[in-house]
Amino acid sequence: MKKLEEYIRSIPDFPEKGIIFRDITSVLQEADGLHMAVDGLLEGIKDVSFDVIVAPESRGFIFGMPLAYELHKPFIPIRKKGKLPCETIEQEFDLEYGTATLEIHKDAITPGQKVVIVDDLLATGGTTEAIIKLVEKLGGEVVKVGFVIDLADLNGRDKLKEYDIFSLVTYSA
Repeated sequence: MKKLEEYIRSIPDFPEKGIIFRDITSVLQEADGLHMAVDGLLEGIKDVSFDVIVAPESRGFIFGMPLAYELHKPFIPIRKKGKLPCETIEQEFDLEYGTATLEIHKDAITPGQKVVIVDDLLATGGTTEAIIKLVEKLGGEVVKVGFVIDLADLNGRDKLKEYDIFSLVTYSA
């Protein structure tokens, strides 16, 4: 049986020269790879007591939804600014070239709820840090953060060192 990292395609010089892009679409297009990723994330949260799963669009949705379904937990989407229909709160964060803003419905999390955050990739940690701030603004407690891939050389874990995080595959360089 193949390992999960064997399903992850590495694309050199994308989106720019010198970058190796770790592509999860190759995981998704293979049933065994997709099962391995979802099962790995389930394993990472199996002993965690929590109330809701939170994930950002779009690739976080791919992995967060099956976890929420399997564990019979609510799923809370984090979206780019202007995409959610009800009253929201927002969090701006830095990108490599500029800023972005994420939003969550104001009533999505109630104070005291325990939250698991799931995403496909940990790079610099900026997106996840913004998600944590949104959860905490609403009174939620982040109890676990899981990723399919961790790009260790980008030091995203440094921004998240106060939180219990795990990843299924780690790349350095």
